[in-house]
Amino acid sequence: MTNPADEILDIVDEHDQVIGQSPRGEAYAKGLRHRCVFIQARDAEGRVFVHRRTPTKLVFPSLYDMFVGGVVGAGESYDEAALREAEEELGVSGLPAPRFLFKFLYDDRAGRTWWSAVYEVRCELPVRPQVEEVAWHDYLPEAEVERRLADWEWVPDGLAAFERLKAHRIRSST
Repeated sequence: MTNPADEILDIVDEHDQVIGQSPRGEAYAKGLRHRCVFIQARDAEGRVFVHRRTPTKLVFPSLYDMFVGGVVGAGESYDEAALREAEEELGVSGLPAPRFLFKFLYDDRAGRTWWSAVYEVRCELPVRPQVEEVAWHDYLPEAEVERRLADWEWVPDGLAAFERLKAHRIRSST
């Protein structure tokens, strides 16, 4: 397995236009804007896949997340990255293509900024998450995820995506 810090990413501007390329480790260290995908995976009962990241992750180690996903590689589309990341992190193959919902610019004003495409996918296959990526996992009812928001330490970009996803669903249902 290659070092994730060496993966080449497209660097993008505030309009999500490619302006260069950089290794992931350098992009993180220098706060270069890049692209990420967030996929909310649900099982056949509609429960949300939740996991705790491993302590070796480059960003937000050991925190909880209600999305699978990751960076979009150089030259890769958001859709391609969403399917690749979902299958990699869930440890499955043959998932249906994740459904694109919306995109937003995540910026914590402390050097972490990326264009974030949010997707959803139904995963009815038995999951075998990557041990390099996922320390713990389970499918939780959405009400349980909501209850755990105050108790567990969550990745901040996932929380931002989750809040936007809830607002998106409210807008879509009216």
